[in-house]
Amino acid sequence: MTLTSFGPANRIKRSAETHPLTWRLRDDGEAVWLDEYQAKNGYAAARKAFADMAQDDIVQTVKDSGLKGRGGAGFPTGVKWGLMPKDESINIRYLLCNADEMEPNTWKDRMLMEQLPHLLIEGMLISARALKTYRGYIFLRGEYTTAARHLNRAVEEAKAAGLLGKNILGSGFDFELFVHTGAGRYICGEETALINSLEGRRANPRSKPPFPAAVGVWGKPTCVNNVETLCNVPAIIADGVDWYKSLAREGSEDMGTKLMGFSGKVKNPGLWELPFGVTGRELFEDYAGGMRDGYKLKCWQPGGAGTGFLLPEHLDAQMYAGGIAKVGTRMGTGLAMAVDDSVNMVSLLRNMEEFFARESCGFCTPCRDGLPWSVKLLRAIENGEGQAGDIETLLGLVGFLGPGKTFCAHAPGAVEPLGSAIKYFRPEFEAGIAPTRAVVPPLAKPIVVGA
Repeated sequence: MTLTSFGPANRIKRSAETHPLTWRLRDDGEAVWLDEYQAKNGYAAARKAFADMAQDDIVQTVKDSGLKGRGGAGFPTGVKWGLMPKDESINIRYLLCNADEMEPNTWKDRMLMEQLPHLLIEGMLISARALKTYRGYIFLRGEYTTAARHLNRAVEEAKAAGLLGKNILGSGFDFELFVHTGAGRYICGEETALINSLEGRRANPRSKPPFPAAVGVWGKPTCVNNVETLCNVPAIIADGVDWYKSLAREGSEDMGTKLMGFSGKVKNPGLWELPFGVTGRELFEDYAGGMRDGYKLKCWQPGGAGTGFLLPEHLDAQMYAGGIAKVGTRMGTGLAMAVDDSVNMVSLLRNMEEFFARESCGFCTPCRDGLPWSVKLLRAIENGEGQAGDIETLLGLVGFLGPGKTFCAHAPGAVEPLGSAIKYFRPEFEAGIAPTRAVVPPLAKPIVVGA
């Protein structure tokens, strides 16, 4: 698998056989518009899906491919599609593209939308055909103004070519697509908060069940998929399940390729399309080029700010969900961040938790009150004013805000890096405890019902 980086510094050869997501990219970084996209076999998969495949066959093909969500949760896409109702009398259904990419250190969807807007539209068109949805929305992060401009132009091009709108490709199938820019809230990345925001409501997550497949936008069946997930669909339909599965490295339980990247003080920060199963060391050394001169790798996050920190010795883990789970955290978005040896972990965590506390929707008490509490404690420790017991309190908060303890996954993702930072770098936290402070009893351990 050869390097694929987006940016003028890396003009690397790509091929349709190995880079289903990025082989159409231009070396100059400009967007690929309709004529060029179709010249590069664009919309051929959509024509195949409309002419030669039954709707249920498209769903089964995606299910057989092993495609999983690329937004961070990793839920099997075909299984999610299969949750949509089979009742033909339900003629109002929606397809939503989650393009609210606000995970710190993550920028993969932006590249696809800015440079390959028609790939996303084709993926949504095929998906709409499979799911019998008559209307789709791209819920876009408000700050992505270039992506919004490019997507709107691409939608108009597709309409003019008869690829969106009424009677698409003479099939009798209608599909309208709209670009909806959000107001800038991280919580909108949670699919039910996204639905509430799209409806004009406060962006709070909804209770599940019912799931969006049963009760979604305006009470109708709705499927929500990430940008990168939808962009995988055309290649799967065009080239088949066996080929798609063959792209992943041996040992990987996840199929296909993934947009992965590295930020931080590395020599070649960037974004690459790589097979699932490459090691973190390959990503860090062969693609990102290792640390810049004068810096040493202290730790790294494998997939955005909501994933736990790992040490340099964990770089040999394979980059897929199960491979990263073996070393104690999650694959997340697949865009890693290198932390160099000049960074104080307390300051880094205080900055992260400030972001997560600000972006909480405030609906449930553990998240609403627990995250600001962690910020207060971290700020005191950062200033050398921490009290004895503060670290234990932080660890207690990690437990109280963990998976299954809050209404949605926002707080568990927020405290995962905190828990791992204390685990690996506790002396840096202890250094901020003032020795003359009175001892404060630690926060009690979380109560586990039925334990």
